[in-house]
Amino acid sequence: MALKDEELDDLVQGLGLPQRAQAVIAAIRSSPPARRVRSAAGNVSVRYPSRKMGQVVQAESHRNELAGIYEKEHDLDTLEYYDQPPPIKLVYQARSGRGVGVWHTPDFFVIRRDAIGWEEWKTEEDLLHLTEQMPHRYIRSEAGRWRCPPGEAYAQPFGFFYRVCSSVEIDWVFQRNMLFLEDYLRRDCPPVGPAAAAATLSLVAAKPGLSLADLRQCIPDVNSDDIYALIASEQVYINVYAAPLAEPKRVLLFRDEATAQAYQMTMETAARAAIAEARPLDVAPGVSVAWDGRWWTLLNVGQSAMALLAEDGTLVELPHMAFETLVKQGKLTGLPVQSPGNRAQVQELLSRASPDDLQEANRRYAFIAPRLAGQAAAEATTPARTIRDWLARWRAAEQTYGCGYVGLLPRRWASGNRQRKLPAETLAALEAFITNDYETLKQKSKFEVYGALLRACEQQGIVAPSYKTFAQAVERCPRQEQVAKRQGHRAAYQHQSFYWELTLTTPRHGDRPFEIGHIDHTQLDIELLCSQTNRPLGKPWATFLSDAFSRRLLAVTLTFDSPSYRACMMILRECVRRHGRLPQTIVVDGGAEFQSTYFETLLARYECTKKTRPAAQPRFGSVCERLFGTTNTRFIYNLLGNTQLMRQTRQVTKSVTPQAQACWSLDRLYVRLCEWAYEVYDTINHPALGQSPREAFAVGLAQGGYRPQRLIPYDEAFQMLTLPTTRKGTAKVQPRLGLKIHYIHYWCDAFLDPEIEKSQVPVRFDPFDAGVAYAFVKGRWVRCISEYYPCFAGRSQQELMLATAELRRRQQRHQQQLPITARQLADFLASLEAEELLLIQRLQDAGAKAALTAITDTQTDDTDSRDEPPITHRARATDATSLPSGEAAGADNPLVIYEDY
Repeated sequence: MALKDEELDDLVQGLGLPQRAQAVIAAIRSSPPARRVRSAAGNVSVRYPSRKMGQVVQAESHRNELAGIYEKEHDLDTLEYYDQPPPIKLVYQARSGRGVGVWHTPDFFVIRRDAIGWEEWKTEEDLLHLTEQMPHRYIRSEAGRWRCPPGEAYAQPFGFFYRVCSSVEIDWVFQRNMLFLEDYLRRDCPPVGPAAAAATLSLVAAKPGLSLADLRQCIPDVNSDDIYALIASEQVYINVYAAPLAEPKRVLLFRDEATAQAYQMTMETAARAAIAEARPLDVAPGVSVAWDGRWWTLLNVGQSAMALLAEDGTLVELPHMAFETLVKQGKLTGLPVQSPGNRAQVQELLSRASPDDLQEANRRYAFIAPRLAGQAAAEATTPARTIRDWLARWRAAEQTYGCGYVGLLPRRWASGNRQRKLPAETLAALEAFITNDYETLKQKSKFEVYGALLRACEQQGIVAPSYKTFAQAVERCPRQEQVAKRQGHRAAYQHQSFYWELTLTTPRHGDRPFEIGHIDHTQLDIELLCSQTNRPLGKPWATFLSDAFSRRLLAVTLTFDSPSYRACMMILRECVRRHGRLPQTIVVDGGAEFQSTYFETLLARYECTKKTRPAAQPRFGSVCERLFGTTNTRFIYNLLGNTQLMRQTRQVTKSVTPQAQACWSLDRLYVRLCEWAYEVYDTINHPALGQSPREAFAVGLAQGGYRPQRLIPYDEAFQMLTLPTTRKGTAKVQPRLGLKIHYIHYWCDAFLDPEIEKSQVPVRFDPFDAGVAYAFVKGRWVRCISEYYPCFAGRSQQELMLATAELRRRQQRHQQQLPITARQLADFLASLEAEELLLIQRLQDAGAKAALTAITDTQTDDTDSRDEPPITHRARATDATSLPSGEAAGADNPLVIYEDY
């Protein structure tokens, strides 16, 4: 929790900081972030609900700054930290020697028990690049740590530190474990039962070093949630830096840290003793040994003597005593131990070998294998000199790499003269024309650029390359960089290496169900009709929330509206209705609907981290993108009215258009889409999993824990949070008029209180019903009625927006700039001329409401009771007063959303 003022004063005095430092600390603590981070240039921005800070904290990259947040969140010495503090001015010399001054916004301002100051987090690659561009701003110290001298100079007068943190300093095993245990570090984590705790602690104490996988087999009655809760509370000790909890066979359990250290020292001592007592030579027939500068093969290990065969065929017998004496004196040794460097060289040689090379090496080994074993070889047509050469290559490779087989590889890849034959000036001209003439936005063809190259070579009197050589040089250039220069960065995206991980150093799909969820929208390829009038209403938009770990569709919604706040709130509401929880991390794109205050408020209220993937890079959301394609190809394309025929518009006649074939309404399609998503797709084997999403989901819950503390009651408080609010989140109570939301006044009797008049109160409105709104008055939400309730009741916000736009166009024709009033809006809605404008929108909204009603009636809360544990709703009750919106944010839930940056 945040420091109290007196605690902060004691800390500042204890550190001996000057008075000016206190002013800087106070300004940073009372200010919102100086900037809102964005997803650009390939980074994934994050909004993390910090329990330590009681507010949402920003991270510009989930590969770097987010790791810094996790470290500070779980570091006992870190008391407070603030993202994007006010900018500071750095003064330093540019590479040219000219003095420069820049305003710089650090990533964090950190208050620790032992020091206070700024932190800047960057990847090691960026720092290496920046030290070349700005050598006086970023330098590497002799100890190998990065420093920023101008930042340190700015911080020194305040007694602060300025620290540059590199990505190479991040321990990703610790990061992964902290993310895994985060749910069990909450104050509302259910306590472990006495019987489960006693059984687990006694077994761990009796068997120190027991693996997590073995523990589960020994006490199957104890569930994973109890085990992880004991680990999080440090009643059972694990080294969080050694192995990830998602790999239970590698996780060793101890009763405390001291026992773990003793166990580790015991294992290391035993290993050193085993190495010291081991014989330096593996005595067995066929083993090669070195003696007096020559290689010998051990032919026979008899009862009294050893038989050794030299390369030239000399046979020697040594008594056991003489053999052991030579070994002890170091005169007779075995093959050198294969070092990691040798293993890498062996792997490199094997990777260069073609199938023909491997086949030839196998043929050669068949000839020398009997001689290596000391046996007489059968007669062969291969000359004896060639076989002796192969034997020499085998033994040389054994001595050099510790692997004789690689000595038999033909190495055709190294044969021939591979140096370029063209003169240096010709190669320079070729590279110059590729860079300056071909790789430009003019997008000249190869042949055209080659012609210009020929003319230049003739003018300069140098040898011209052939067209084939020129074309090969063009193809050797990095494809992504070349396309970016010729067509732009967006066109080059499809040539970029596929983004295989959501976080480059952690599993891209998480370690368990409900860890990572993806939300995205798509317009389905099908035309729909109105269920009442059979009028065409167009193509619907589907919103999916999918579980990254199991690929399971957690929730599906369908509407006619393009992606908006309604779709976002509906999909979250549907997920909680079906599963009683939300994913711990939700990945979205940069759409405006995901940046809204009420969407972020809902995620912050239930402690969900939001990650925003870069624009125009759908591979970051490949889980949802693939689901969209699967839905269209396996479901939509089997229905009448699908639009795949429109890909060849010239061949489409009026009688076969999708509109003419359409027969599905939104509500009926939604019921079938849910049936396909939750029953059909959910039970089909997924190629990436080797099992169905439902099976992967069940196994993941059993191993990763059910985590009842993450359950969300589907009650009135939660449903209220899924209603949108205004831009400010509040509205002013005007005497005798009430609240004004989107040109409409709303009233309730609670506004008669003189203390409420002229005050700002948190508000919510129903996007499907403009006749009512909700206001938070004196600790509770109250229902408000619009001033023209009979006219507005049942009309959606989208209808009102269309009517408002039409009225504005009418005023513009008459050159009137008067504000639109609720009376004008009501009169317009009641007029006949508005019917045609609003009819389609009303039908679309009616279809959406009917679809929601239909799917709610056909599904019960225990839809997946056959494959999921029952929801017991042991999570904390949601109090309306804890809503983090305006004045409703109270002590029970201090999460705050910054709105004005």
